[in-house]
Amino acid sequence: MVVNLSPSPPLHSSSIIRLANSKLPISEPLLRLKTHFPKPPFSPSFASSTCKKQFLHGSSRNRLDFRTWSFAGFDYGNFEGPQSVLEAAAVLTAIIVVHESGHFLAASLQGIHVSKFAVGFGPILAKFNAKNVEYSIRAFPLGGFVGFPDNDPESDIPVDDENLLKNRPILDRLIVVSAGVVANIVFALVIIFAQVLSVGLPEQEVFPGVVVPDVRPFSAASRDGLLAGDLILEVNGSEFNKPGPNAVSEVVDVIKRNPKKYVLLKIKRGEQNFDIRVTPDENYDGTGKIGVQLAPNVKIAKVRPKNLVEAVEFTGKEFWGLSSNVLDGLKQTFLNFSQSASKVSGPVAIIAVGAEVARSNIDGLFQFAAILNINLAVINLLPLPALDGGTLALILIEAARGGRKLPLEVEQTIMSSGIMLVIILGLFLIVRDTLNLEFIKDLL
Repeated sequence: MVVNLSPSPPLHSSSIIRLANSKLPISEPLLRLKTHFPKPPFSPSFASSTCKKQFLHGSSRNRLDFRTWSFAGFDYGNFEGPQSVLEAAAVLTAIIVVHESGHFLAASLQGIHVSKFAVGFGPILAKFNAKNVEYSIRAFPLGGFVGFPDNDPESDIPVDDENLLKNRPILDRLIVVSAGVVANIVFALVIIFAQVLSVGLPEQEVFPGVVVPDVRPFSAASRDGLLAGDLILEVNGSEFNKPGPNAVSEVVDVIKRNPKKYVLLKIKRGEQNFDIRVTPDENYDGTGKIGVQLAPNVKIAKVRPKNLVEAVEFTGKEFWGLSSNVLDGLKQTFLNFSQSASKVSGPVAIIAVGAEVARSNIDGLFQFAAILNINLAVINLLPLPALDGGTLALILIEAARGGRKLPLEVEQTIMSSGIMLVIILGLFLIVRDTLNLEFIKDLL
């Protein structure tokens, strides 16, 4: 969500936070997949033993390789509980504020003039002025910006003032532009460190079968006798090849392939095993759906550090693992853009996912915040107009030209086109993700 409509040229803005295709270790209550949605995102590799322990910190090779669940078609739309929505919105807002504060502090500490600090874009909802800086909250929560008076015709600062950003040496400007990314990285480390000290990191033990955490009333599953808490052991007489999310995928695939045809499920309920025949309803896209949430059959324990040194070690490993997964997800997005473009998420989907996480447990909220910070930092480094990386690229081109800037018209054309593209993309994501919300679908 990179958008800035400031009359004074913005240095940067907060990026579209791409959750899809990043892989996030999460605990059992978060691994919920509606069986009436498109292909599940899980792609982990599990050993085929009956039980396997996995630490969720450490390198990506040792972590459970869950892809995050914010993408078109995944169920992020129930918004149960206004408190969880507010918590998720607060996390997203805090991350944007941290990013903008990095730029703001880097400029202020160097004596560079700053004129505006905004969260969101568009019409101003609330504002106040302090020390010649306008602080505002704006209508559309697509990001934020720090504005500089460099080319503001209403500014009374002389155009040759050495403390205008454009007149500062290249190194000073590089520090200001990159400070937002640095702030998000530091914030992610602080969040993970707080998690390690306060609640510990999860250790996951994987068992055979697929858990049914929830059954929607009046759904096919409800009609045919499936209950929340049931454990699915087999589908159509076949045991699952591997425990974990792969088993969830197998159940989903079978149900999607069999609309209006019965599916035989072997169920464990309490101490009893028995068969249930479920006839999936037909979804709007012709696939089957039964209206349940599914989760891998896992148990979660907490691992706490024995001392401060171990806490730092845990934090470093977890940060590196999350960062590696974000980078890998970004790589896969670009290599398979036609297939993964729909997985880019805007603020509506991000808040919806965060609300789901907040309802589950505090661990998920910690990691939701950490992964958002890392995503924001990585995306903002891309050399695209209106992102920090785009501004950095222009400064580096200036350095390569021996300090000669590109013509002002060229820079303005590049940045203006980038801002317009980001605005269009941001509004598209808001509309698309809103239409994907479950209660909106029900209204339609």
